[in-house]
Amino acid sequence: MELPTVNRADDRSAARWWARLPPAAGSAVMATGIVSVGLHLIGRETSSQVLLALAAAGWLLLALAFALTLLRDRDRWTANAATPPALTAVAATTVVGTRFSLSGWQSTAEVLLAIAAVAWPPLLISVLRHWKHHLPGVAFLVCVATEGLAVLAGTLALAGSGDWLAPAAMATFALGLLLYAAALARFDLRQIWTGAGDQWIAAGALAICALAGSKLTAWPEWTGIGHTVLRDLTLVLLSLDLVGYVVLLAAEIGHPRLRYNIRRWATVFPLGMSAVATLSTGAATRIAWLDTLGRPLLWIAVAAWLITAAALVVSVARGRGAEEAGRSARGAS
Repeated sequence: MELPTVNRADDRSAARWWARLPPAAGSAVMATGIVSVGLHLIGRETSSQVLLALAAAGWLLLALAFALTLLRDRDRWTANAATPPALTAVAATTVVGTRFSLSGWQSTAEVLLAIAAVAWPPLLISVLRHWKHHLPGVAFLVCVATEGLAVLAGTLALAGSGDWLAPAAMATFALGLLLYAAALARFDLRQIWTGAGDQWIAAGALAICALAGSKLTAWPEWTGIGHTVLRDLTLVLLSLDLVGYVVLLAAEIGHPRLRYNIRRWATVFPLGMSAVATLSTGAATRIAWLDTLGRPLLWIAVAAWLITAAALVVSVARGRGAEEAGRSARGAS
């Protein structure tokens, strides 16, 4: 029997494609993972599990791209590590880990927390060393990645994985707030009207701060004035996020940016995070109307995910078509 021929050129092409995935691709995993979390919170388990599978597959693909770039193109890896989108690797890991924890897969979530915790310090330091002024919305990823650690640690603490995780979550929560202020000082406000999608992270970072605060508020060991301060701070952060949500939405309506860009996944993530933060804060503070508000916000995020995913498929299909046409033309010549 004749064995199928292995096309080594195609193998090398696939390897190059994996290695050249932009760091911003991590925002697609973040968006998919957080929408999965939201659907889980409202009881849409089947849809949530489908998105979790997609997020996990995307995370594995990004991990492979990370490894290939590190092994084959160290200079490119170092250059990427100095940019804020590199922190999507940490944020995506924590979002997927949080979803696994909510499904009861605590060991898997703990491993993902360990991976994120190891990757976070060198990437954060590298990004901060190369910071400039007048930055786009990706600047807020320094906050998102840090607060992602707080969310996952807080989720695992509530699931019984260790009481020490709650103080660790508190420490990263506080650091994340400081990093948000630092990013805000460097954010180019014109991006609200001109950004290609990542300007929404300015609101999404506040949302993940509120989500981390809701996890800490729900921790039963903290009572009295400390609990009250956490509760009030979480509500303030959520309120600021929703104000930012409205401002950014108004800017989108006033200045539509309809062409697909990979940074549009950085719009879907804040939409989903705002919904999840609202639902989680409502549960932690026992404010029923927040649950009522969080549900339509989640369906907006689901719609945005579907539209962005469809645009991605069309973009990839067109890109392949153009590439095949180019190959045919070169062959004919």
